[in-house]
This record gives sequence, structure tokens and C-alpha cells, in this order.
Amino acid sequence: LASLTLTGAAAVLAPMLSPFGPNEATPSLRLAPPMTTGHPLGLDHQGRDILSRILYGTQLTLITGLVPVILGALIAIPLGLVAAWYGRLGAVIMRAMDVLFAFPMALLAILVTASLGPGMFNLLLSLVIVLLPYNVRVVYQAAAAQKALPYVEALRACGTPVRTILFVELLPNVAPAAIVYGATVLGSIVVTAAGLSFLGLGVRPPHAEWGVMIAEGRNVVFLAPHVAALPGAALTLLVIACNLLGDGMRDALDPRTRRTFGHRAEP
Repeated sequence: LASLTLTGAAAVLAPMLSPFGPNEATPSLRLAPPMTTGHPLGLDHQGRDILSRILYGTQLTLITGLVPVILGALIAIPLGLVAAWYGRLGAVIMRAMDVLFAFPMALLAILVTASLGPGMFNLLLSLVIVLLPYNVRVVYQAAAAQKALPYVEALRACGTPVRTILFVELLPNVAPAAIVYGATVLGSIVVTAAGLSFLGLGVRPPHAEWGVMIAEGRNVVFLAPHVAALPGAALTLLVIACNLLGDGMRDALDPRTRRTFGHRAEP
């Protein structure tokens, strides 16, 4: 959580923290190594300050990770609730999700992005489509389990409108599952987004984005390995932080895990 907080602060404060603009170049210092005067992380093949580009790249990297997760949850929650409540309509929805399940996440993202074309909007849209079947299934299973409980039968017997049951009574019990899943998958989405940009299917140069920076650095990896290694290290640390946060949220919101920790803490 501390690492993600610092990353978010770096994204917001990038214009103030960066010593140079993301595309401001000094050609005479091309491929200068780290600790060069005025450039603590060195410069890339065009003479651009790597520290500045990493700070500005934090903005796009977080956007391509958080936006698909949030939008995917907002779309999946009503779909999953409706699918769990209505049998025939639910069967249609879940079979459509099964079609998307047939493709591995990375392959489906490449297929959708290649079909739509490169660009920020198409990248976000492809990641939302990739996440949708996983989110819908998580919400569907949680809602189906809640539907079988006695309080739902009591609500139906009292004549409570279906809309109220779904979005007032069931939603608070289903939302934690979607939130936990979104936190656990955030690291995978960040990597997938950076991979698409690395392949030229997402964010395009000269925008400062970590996947783009790694792709540009591979051409000079033997002459100046720091050009690709530094944004790669930043991406690795961010993904590790996302994965650890997701694991922590899952353990904190899982009653069985809380009981296990409580028994271990007893003398």
C-alpha cells in the first residue's frame, strides 16, 4: 500500500518532480549512463532524461491499470447480478462469457487491440473486454450463493421489487468479491497493458509509458542496458506491490482466513 501510494503521488506530482519534460532531449548526451551530472538515471537513445520519463510514465501506467479494472467491475456487477437472478437470461450471459473465456487473457487482448488499432482508448477498451468474463463469473458465483440464502426468500415473500433485492440487498454482499478480484488482477492488467505498448499495440511513442520505454530500450540493450532496465524495474516493483495488496485484501475480507489468523494469535 505504501508503494502504491508513492507511485500515485509520483504520477500526480510528476510535472513538479521531473527535472525535465518527458520529451525534452539533449542529443549530445545520448545513452549517457546513470549518475550523469543533472541526470541521476541517465539518458535514453534520443537524449531524454530517463527519470523524467519514468515519472511521467507513471501516469499512463496507472491509468491503463486502474481504469480497466474499475470499468470492468462497474459493468460486471450488474451483469453478474442479473445473470444470477434470471435463469434463461443468465444462461445467455454466461455462455457469452464462456466464449471469451476460451481465449487466454494476453491472446485476447492482443486480438482485440490488433483489430481495433493502436491507441490509448482502444487499449483501455480491449483490457475491459479481457477482464469482463472473469469479473462477471466472480460476481455471478457470489450472487448465486446469496440468492440461495433465507433472507432473499423472505424478501421475495414480502413482495420486495427485484431491483431493490439486486441493487440494495445483494449488492453490498457481492461487491467485496468484485473488489478483491479487481485488486488481485491489477498487477496482471498492468503487465498486459505494458506488454501491448511494448508490441506497438497500445500507447505509441513518443508518449512516456513504461512499456514503450522498454521497447525503445531493447534496441540499445547491449550499449546502454539502463535504458530498458530502469523502467522494467519500476514496472516490476509496481506489479509486486499490486499483487501483495491484492493478497492482503483477499485475506482481510475472507472470513475463513480471519478465523485462521485469530486461532494462530491465541496463546
